Amino acid sequence: MLYLVPTPIGNLEDITYRAVNVLKDVELILAEDTRTSAKLLSRYSIDTPMQPYHQHNEHKVTDRIIEQLKNNQNIALITDAGTPGISDPGFYLTRACIQNDIKVECLPGATAFVPALVVSGLPSESFCFEGFLPVKKGRQTKLKEIEAINKTTILYESPHRLLKTLQDLIAIFNEGHKVVVCRELSKMFEEVVRGTLLEVFNHFKDNKIKGEIVIVLGRKDK
Repeated sequence: MLYLVPTPIGNLEDITYRAVNVLKDVELILAEDTRTSAKLLSRYSIDTPMQPYHQHNEHKVTDRIIEQLKNNQNIALITDAGTPGISDPGFYLTRACIQNDIKVECLPGATAFVPALVVSGLPSESFCFEGFLPVKKGRQTKLKEIEAINKTTILYESPHRLLKTLQDLIAIFNEGHKVVVCRELSKMFEEVVRGTLLEVFNHFKDNKIKGEIVIVLGRKDK
């Protein structure tokens, strides 16, 4: 069986008892970055062997992993933070397992966009998760699609592109449109900034931006 195991997005205590037990019991852990995951495994005295599995090698190693699973090995997939497959490696291996009649189980657990949406205070009864915007090709098209959907929309962004993304959102929507930017959720320097696009842009423009970022964009009418 393949287990998709969510890992904490920041605070290492945000892992379930079941996740720890699964990671101890499987024969192999596939990790997006073994150095990052080693800190988590050490914290919970997990000595299961690890192998790297990430976007740069997944096409090359997936067939071998499928063979291991067919030979009755239980394998867990973890990423640096959050739930595998949500803007992280996971989809390709999951699809390959399904195609080969290998059981896949996803444990419930951490993912960054849920706490960001809930803490934003923006309407959450219906929303759209877009992950990372295209960096260049298709970026403007995607932004216009988001405008047309007119739902609370969640984006992931890197620190060095945050200001550019806020500027692009101002151009598509307007500077008075509501937005919430969550930075370093569950970590020591967690920050939640609410306001208009212009207000939030001005908050960050003169600061050195670090950490993982979630943008929650409001609807036009809210």
